[in-house]
Parts: sequence; structure tokens; C-alpha cells
Amino acid sequence: MKAVVQRAVDASVVVEGESIGSIDCGLVVLLGVTHEDTEEDARYLAKKIPYLRIFEDEDGKMNRSLVDIGGRMLSISQFTLYGDCRKGRRPNFMQAAKPAEAEELYISFNDKVVNEGVEVETGEFGAMMNVQLTNSGPVTLIVDSKER
Repeated sequence: MKAVVQRAVDASVVVEGESIGSIDCGLVVLLGVTHEDTEEDARYLAKKIPYLRIFEDEDGKMNRSLVDIGGRMLSISQFTLYGDCRKGRRPNFMQAAKPAEAEELYISFNDKVVNEGVEVETGEFGAMMNVQLTNSGPVTLIVDSKER
């Protein structure tokens, strides 16, 4: 599993003109699932991301986690994270998991984050979504469960 993690002041996701999820201070996570991923990958990311110390403390140092600040997460499934752009100009998405498998692990990841005490808003799996966010910092990290 691969996650693009962005520290956000606010964020929202819209499907067919309707806002279906939004957060104030927290993290936006774009989550990609590959066909090799398992529950262990979902568990690893759910234990890692909410505890990344990327929020500022009273001294202005990135020393606090999402859990520490009581922030929320906006989680968006994004198969394009496994797009291969090495050949030609059209990305190849062969490394992305099949939709049923990906959705199961996406839901599992979100459930595991909730079990860590974080409120999670989501997009709609498989839908065309418009995601808006104000990236604070900007802080953007890539966390890959295969690169431990």
C-alpha cells in the first residue's frame, strides 16, 4: 500500500456536486492498493500514519501527531498511485489491485485508523471525486508499506 499524506488546514471531497466528506485540521491521505497488499499492509499504515509527528508543538517544531492534536483524517482511495509512467505517455495501471480487493483493503485501513481513535471521513470508492485541500506547510509525505 502506498499513501500520500498531506497535512491540511481543511479539506473536502465532492462527488456529483455533493460534499460527502470534510475535515478541519488534520491529514488528507490518498491511498493506493496494489495486488500484493494484505491486511498486514493496512495494519502497518494505520499504525504509522496517525502517529507521524508532523504537526507543530508550542515551540514551532514538528513534534506532534494527528492523535496528539485530536485531528481528523480525510481518506481517499487512489489507484493512480500505482500508475507506471516509464513507457510512453499513457500510464499503465497493471500494478493497481482489482477494485473488489482494493476496496476491501481501503475499508480495512480506514477501520483500523478509527480503532486508533481518529475520526475518518472518506470519499466514495471508485467514484470520480473532486478533492480540495489547503496543505499546511506545505507538508506532504509518501509512506509505502513495502518500504519498512
